This record gives sequence, structure tokens and C-alpha cells, in this order.
Amino acid sequence: MTDGDPVLAAGCALWRRSPYGDGGVEICLVHRPKYDDWSFPKGKLKRGEDERSAARREVLEETGHHCLIGPRLPTARYVAGGRPKQVMYWAAEATTGGFTPGNEVDSIIWLPPAAARNRLTQPRDRTLLDALLEALHVA
Repeated sequence: MTDGDPVLAAGCALWRRSPYGDGGVEICLVHRPKYDDWSFPKGKLKRGEDERSAARREVLEETGHHCLIGPRLPTARYVAGGRPKQVMYWAAEATTGGFTPGNEVDSIIWLPPAAARNRLTQPRDRTLLDALLEALHVA
């Protein structure tokens, strides 16, 4: 990898059916204390790891939840730490698991879409949220 090569990462827009039985969905956001931001679970690919496996691993590491990977969402491209970064995303439904705080992610929150939109730190993540809701056919 050279300085011009993008850092490759993968993640998921993790969602679950609302526990209130109203037919809605909730979106999982992670808080990373290093950046003091709210975003979707994501992380760098390990050597030899494919993108879907990395996305699934990152969800489990950062949220404690297993998930069912769904449709592919738009790839985010931006500069981080002076290097181009490319994050491939999927929609993913949370299945089993539970969160344990760690150094990288100290808390998660499950929010309805409008509240998630307001909590997200980066505008590019709001675009990803829109793509998730479109994929789920949620208004």
C-alpha cells in the first residue's frame, strides 16, 4: 500500500425492529471516545479479509451484536488522517448479542430514524442512513 492507496474499511448500518411493536425500526449508532462522534460500526479490513466478513466482524466487535447482512449500501469515500479512506457498507439486521463498553466504542444507542439522523456527527452518515431507509422501504 502506498500513501495514495485508500485505506479499505467496511461496516454496517445496523438496525432492528422497534421493540414497541409499532412496525418501526431503530438504528444502532456507536460512540467513539477517541473522536467523540456518533457513527455506524465500521473498521479497517484485516489482511486477506473480504469486505462482508470485515463488516460483520466490526459490528460484533463494536456493538456486541451478531447480524444478518442485507443489501449493499453506498460506499463512503473521504480523507482521514491525510489518507484517502473507502468504507464499504451494508444494511444489517441485528440478531443476538449485547453491548459491552470498550476502549474503541464506549457506548451504543438505538434510535428511531429521525433521532438517529440528528445524533449522527458526519453528514456522509446521514446520506448512508437515507440509503438504509430506502433499502428497508421505511419512510
